Amino acid sequence: MKRIILGCIGAWMLNACAPVKQNETMENMYLIVGSYATPQEEGIKVYAWDNEKGEATYVSGLTGISNPSYQVVSADGKYVYSVGEDDGLTSTAHALSFDQANGKLALMNTQLTQGGAPCYINITPDGKTVITANYMGANISLIPLETSGRLSENVSTIDFTGEGEMKNRQDQPHLHCVEFTPDGKYLVANDLGTDKIHVFPLDSDGKPDEKATFDVNLEPASGPRHLCFSKDGRFAYLINEISGKVTTLSYDGKVLTPVQYIEADTVNAQGSADIHLSPDGKFLYASNRLKADGIAIFSVNQETGLLTKVGYQLTGIHPRNFVMTPDGRFLLVACRDSNLIQIFERNEKTGLLVDTGKHIETSKPVCLKFL
Repeated sequence: MKRIILGCIGAWMLNACAPVKQNETMENMYLIVGSYATPQEEGIKVYAWDNEKGEATYVSGLTGISNPSYQVVSADGKYVYSVGEDDGLTSTAHALSFDQANGKLALMNTQLTQGGAPCYINITPDGKTVITANYMGANISLIPLETSGRLSENVSTIDFTGEGEMKNRQDQPHLHCVEFTPDGKYLVANDLGTDKIHVFPLDSDGKPDEKATFDVNLEPASGPRHLCFSKDGRFAYLINEISGKVTTLSYDGKVLTPVQYIEADTVNAQGSADIHLSPDGKFLYASNRLKADGIAIFSVNQETGLLTKVGYQLTGIHPRNFVMTPDGRFLLVACRDSNLIQIFERNEKTGLLVDTGKHIETSKPVCLKFL
């Protein structure tokens, strides 16, 4: 079985889905790239990744989806689920089959999300439900999966209310990420519009328990976007789009507690986007857009989980999402408005990045992931 690299430039996901079994040889990997595109364009593309050369070769593309800006893959690698990030009633989620032998995707079915602008998609730890974060819908959608991998018609939503301090950007809830704690106990939903992380215990059926939900309150005008967890599960790292700060949170199996705020964006661009830990957990990376586009680099204290800024790497325009190869050697950045994916080599000792000069030319890339 070939290893899959799922490219969704739009945001982190340490546990965006149950992880696909990794190819320990780092050979025959695929890169799947999501983008903003019309249904007539190849909105999702598949590339073969050569980890020795740090290069990608186009394999195939899929048309028929409007704005497939974020994807997640099933644990067995047979299915890929994608959002269709349109506004309003036309917003969709899609189930795709993936042929690992020839690297081709095929659309199986589509369901309306019942929430506008779905910008993030994930799979519950038990693999039975797809969940989307709907930026303009003020809600998240729960879509059961059929045994065939198709999306069920029984779509339900969890709706939110409220607003934030920055009225021009926080006039309503803006759900931007749905993740799970590494122990599988909780669903966390980041709400950019209200400066809250909504936390739902998962019941015995793996469903969010709305009656037992609680919130983690963040600094006003933070704009929580994406987050990732440390390997040992003791810490979570959250990138805040508006404030440009990374929030370090401790996790004790019951409560997420903010313990540090540190700047990733130092020019008040208010466009921070994605966040990922290096595979060894020693460095954290966070992308910034709109001004001084690039990647902020932090070292991670292995005992306390606290961050120290050690560098900043300029990139192409609008680095909405990025991903590292499983061995941590390369970091790929989806630069939406440069219409390319930059390929950086990573120094494992310092965490710093070096531009290899290689890139993948593709229209409006916004989602990249390694699995």
